[in-house]
Amino acid sequence: MSREPLIIDCHGHYTTAPEALAHWRERQIAGIKNPSEMPAASELRISDDELRESIEKNQLRLMRERGSDLTIFSPRASFMAHHIGDFQVSSTWSAICNELCHRVAELYPEHFATAAMLPQSPGVDPATCIPELEKCVKEYGAVGINLNPDPSGGHWTSPPLSDRSWYPIYEKMIEYDIPAMVHVSTSCNACFHTTGAHYLNADTTAFMQCLTSDLFKDFPTLRFIVPHGGGAVPYHWGRFRGLAQALGKPLLDEHLLNNIYFDTCVYHQPGIDLLTKVIPVKNVLFASEMIGAVRGIDPETGHYFDDTKRYIEAATTLTEEDRFQIYEGNARRVFPRLDVALSARGR
Repeated sequence: MSREPLIIDCHGHYTTAPEALAHWRERQIAGIKNPSEMPAASELRISDDELRESIEKNQLRLMRERGSDLTIFSPRASFMAHHIGDFQVSSTWSAICNELCHRVAELYPEHFATAAMLPQSPGVDPATCIPELEKCVKEYGAVGINLNPDPSGGHWTSPPLSDRSWYPIYEKMIEYDIPAMVHVSTSCNACFHTTGAHYLNADTTAFMQCLTSDLFKDFPTLRFIVPHGGGAVPYHWGRFRGLAQALGKPLLDEHLLNNIYFDTCVYHQPGIDLLTKVIPVKNVLFASEMIGAVRGIDPETGHYFDDTKRYIEAATTLTEEDRFQIYEGNARRVFPRLDVALSARGR
């Protein structure tokens, strides 16, 4: 390579937002039962200095220590909690969380780019999310969105991602040339632990919904990132290939891999080795979800579980060109608006 790659982390959440945000949310939830207690959005006051403190001591510090350059930054996934309240509750909450991520990106434009959550609500037409999506792209410069395939929080009451009710969102994604990370939120179903089961179940489920459909015939340029290494997908790649064959679908390379990508939020070396051997390099994007679901130090290695750059560096089957694509090239291709912004800064 002629230069060192930018290390672009495609999966970051604002998990360290100032406590005032959580306190406001508690008041909003209380206001669902007692409308007289419902706070106005204007009652949440977080200064730039508070944002700087929350970022510099946490995400930015770790990015510098671990050698990453830029994070695509979205609201905290477990805080999306689309099952709480109605559309108006979700709309107000989404707007607040998206604005905070935008402010972080404005304070640190070299290190953060915004991705937006949507104001989804169970049983509500997904098209109602479009105004917030448009605002975040046009006003905040969002380079992507998070799309929750299960706003019910673990009960899966929404139609599959191939259903036409989702099409207005896909049409806007195509118009703005942005991808969606398919990411659920908190599970309110006691059967599914949020991060240990629900997230990984959803990754696998979303992939299978796409496999059994012809969604990408209708939207040939639609792009989904399936996070957390794709859940069970790489491990059971033979099963999915066999199911596609039994269903009369094309080979997965043709059927899905022009549209679906996987991140590297896999927290041990054998998992990354498997991911990068099974899934074509062109479909793998670097990510860590640092200060996210798994925050501790691995006693077997002495390093943080979510320091995923170490695993990419140690993967023996990857070439220098492979690493360039995983770290930078694929992200710039999957997030064209990010590529434009980076190029405008000479990066």
